[in-house]
Amino acid sequence: MSRNRVFGVTGWKNSGKTLLVVRLVEELTRRGYRISTVKHAHHHFDIDKEGTDSYRHRQAGAGEVALVSGRRWALMHELREEKEPPLEAILERLAPCDLVIIEGYKRESHPKIEARRLESRNRAPLSEEDPAIVAIAADHPISDETLPVFDLDDIPAIADFVEKVSGLKEKNA
Repeated sequence: MSRNRVFGVTGWKNSGKTLLVVRLVEELTRRGYRISTVKHAHHHFDIDKEGTDSYRHRQAGAGEVALVSGRRWALMHELREEKEPPLEAILERLAPCDLVIIEGYKRESHPKIEARRLESRNRAPLSEEDPAIVAIAADHPISDETLPVFDLDDIPAIADFVEKVSGLKEKNA
């Protein structure tokens, strides 16, 4: 089990997940918390550019490549023929922080808020099938919902909710 508290943001493509995560990170760090994030990406993403030394290291077969400078460091791990690691394995690699906000990972059991936007291609509610969804954040009115519903732009109220559900409030009490 992760040593850090976790809370997720889930939803369909174009539902506003990334913007909600960014705004929550801004608000919670403004409140004094140390926040880390994990984002589930599509299969073929790359953060390295062709021609760079680190790219060449990976292409040559290195299983992991660490990039280190005076301002930041990053570790890239090539899966090659390995399966995608479970979320828990990634969480274990993170440094201690107050909260890890997880974007995506629809099928995991951590508490999460579902982002909904009218512009989303798929608007089928995820909360009906996922008991780990504890609230909804939407850009439109939601009726007949038993979970708490927030306006997608009401970041202070959503952050208050995340503090309560994740146990951050008790940490600072």
